[in-house]
Amino acid sequence: MNDILFPSKTKLLLLFLGWFYLFRKQNHKNKLIKNIDEFLIQASKSSDFKTLHLDKPNIELFFFSTLIDEETLNHFLLLPLQEHSPFENLNDVIKYIPISEIHLCSENPEQAGEKIRKGHILIRLKSDNTNFALVNVKNSRRGLRENNDTENEFSVVGPKLGFIEDIETNMKLLRQQFSGSKLIFEELTIGSMTTTRVVIGYIEDITNSEHVNTVRQRLRDLDLDFVESALIDQTISDHTNTPFPLFLSTERVDRVVYTLLLGQVIIICDGSPYVITGPSTIFDFFISPEDYYLPWIVGSFFRIIRFFGVFFSIIATPLYVAVLTHHYVIIPKDLLGPIIESRANVPFPPFLEVIFLEITIELLREAGARLPTKVGQTLGIVGGIVIGQASVEAALSSNVLLIIVALSALASFTTPIFKMANTIRLLRFPLVLLAAGWGGFGIIAGFTLMLGHLMRLKSFGTPYLAPIYPFRITDFRDGIIRSPFRYTTTRPSFLRPKKKRRYQVNEGKDEFDDE
Repeated sequence: MNDILFPSKTKLLLLFLGWFYLFRKQNHKNKLIKNIDEFLIQASKSSDFKTLHLDKPNIELFFFSTLIDEETLNHFLLLPLQEHSPFENLNDVIKYIPISEIHLCSENPEQAGEKIRKGHILIRLKSDNTNFALVNVKNSRRGLRENNDTENEFSVVGPKLGFIEDIETNMKLLRQQFSGSKLIFEELTIGSMTTTRVVIGYIEDITNSEHVNTVRQRLRDLDLDFVESALIDQTISDHTNTPFPLFLSTERVDRVVYTLLLGQVIIICDGSPYVITGPSTIFDFFISPEDYYLPWIVGSFFRIIRFFGVFFSIIATPLYVAVLTHHYVIIPKDLLGPIIESRANVPFPPFLEVIFLEITIELLREAGARLPTKVGQTLGIVGGIVIGQASVEAALSSNVLLIIVALSALASFTTPIFKMANTIRLLRFPLVLLAAGWGGFGIIAGFTLMLGHLMRLKSFGTPYLAPIYPFRITDFRDGIIRSPFRYTTTRPSFLRPKKKRRYQVNEGKDEFDDE
């Protein structure tokens, strides 16, 4: 009687443990449902995440369309499900699916999300949200082809995987690089005469929402009959009357992944192998992915070489014209003799001499770019040698100028981005004209006007000269030089990312395992 009215401590403990087990089980069950639903809601923000509701079998399917094989989905998954319905539980479902890799899950939503991001399809009954099956229908062939290497942004070290003209493949190449579901793809259809699919990509918890809204609004306001990546680049830019590219267009997958992790927005256009990234600064066009695959000292050295090559390419021929036209008194005595001897029989002034050789170089470059690869290379080498030697022997130009023009042309090609290399070659012509008219003062005036123009430029509202203007000393860690990784743990402040920190510095690198 006493045991019934007053249970012993052991019985009380057992009752408490039983109640606690039931409470934890129910709480875990509710937490599981919440996590799965949160993952599906987060993933549904991307345009490539699809949901199929099959009424007859009473089944729901969730998957990323860019990661799965549609043929396998239609023939080996949807068809058996519709033929053998209805189903009472998931065991009956997987019994009729002729696919070997199927996993039943009910306790690990994180693992389920990881498998969906790798090409699995989540299947669950509408009447049961706690249990689900994961079926592997990954498309291993999409994104792989024999000629999928980058053509214009080649690097010796590092991956050479590039984008192609298929937008689904490009989305898959980016999707498989990220483990989380924060990479968002928003799809738009643009074009009045030709409807073209355009996708906006960004990382939700990193990229500033203002940049995303700006890109989305500008794309929706476009009214073009034909849409292509290069046309989008020009029409959505903040300033159209400028020779400088305001957005970086790249064909490299690793470069786009890097820009996404910094907090930039990307634009993928169907039918184009180039992806637009922004907001961009002028420093982005001189950074090569190869810089990060080499030791930071070597990468910084090559980056400084690029900046020096760009400056030399712009200033070399204008300085030659200014010195020989207005400031010949500053020529050293040792150099005066060779210059006089090389120009003794040249009937043209330095200005016309430079213009003749610069236009000749541009003609050779254009002809080599339009011809087939092997013929273009032969034409560039043979044509340059023959025309250069013939122009010197015919007294149309001097030996000194021929060397300067050739070095300037080579220096302009050190820029990793082709669009910026075109701008650099164009800037030489107005500077040569100013140097012919006003000498060194004309060159200084030209650079002043160029600097003022650059200070006015913006890319999606971000200053083009950042971090120089406005000045941000902390953002110089990955600008002119490539600092060690322990100093680049934060994202650039001018991008205004939601998360400032990129990664943690490894503090235990000097510790060793004694075992």
